[in-house]
Amino acid sequence: MQQQPSGPAAARILVVDDDPTVAEVVAGYLDRAGYVVDHAEDGPAALARAAAHWPHLVVLDLMLPGMDGLEVCRRLRAHGPVPVIMLTARGDEDDRILGLEVGADDYVTKPFSPRELVLRVESVLRRARPDAGTGLLRSAGLTVDPAARRAARNGSPLALTVREFDLLAFFLRNPGRACSREDLMREVWGWDFGDLSTVTVHIRRLRGKVEDDPARPRLIQTVWGVGYRFDPTPTPVDADGRED
Repeated sequence: MQQQPSGPAAARILVVDDDPTVAEVVAGYLDRAGYVVDHAEDGPAALARAAAHWPHLVVLDLMLPGMDGLEVCRRLRAHGPVPVIMLTARGDEDDRILGLEVGADDYVTKPFSPRELVLRVESVLRRARPDAGTGLLRSAGLTVDPAARRAARNGSPLALTVREFDLLAFFLRNPGRACSREDLMREVWGWDFGDLSTVTVHIRRLRGKVEDDPARPRLIQTVWGVGYRFDPTPTPVDADGRED
């Protein structure tokens, strides 16, 4: 696992976009913010750049020639954990959700403000840094080590994205607390506004990794009309229980 940067100047950002104008603008803003920036114009070039110099974060266009951004994201994640911010020119919600489903930590829809993108990069990197001031979190067979950014279920390591890790750590710190999607976006993402489907997708992905039966979740329960609750001593779900 790659060590996280101690500050912006230490962080390497890989920008993957086949539009030279967009890539130049994004790279320029990130460079002025103190980041080391690499650029790749397509999927194969992105994988080669990442292999040569593993990035701390990837800004990845969804629509790339040949190999699309979704496949690039999958292949990057097969080599190791890395935060990904997906760029998409499409406004269709299905495309945004699909990006989150394959493990993107955030997305930005074109056209976008380069300053906003820099803020998103800073937010994701800040969340990805180890939290040396927090001890081990243990509950319901789950273990989260914030300092090492590692998580396990019944002793087996969990492969979590940045947001999935933060979401699980938040739940373990707040057992029994019913939280709305707005609460989770504010507490876990650090945003006061945003697309709440982002939270829904990450809950679904996290359930797939920590529940015995993700279709009938017992640990991360849906609180109808409110949001979600982590229950370390769950009661059985009845036969017609639903999952959000």
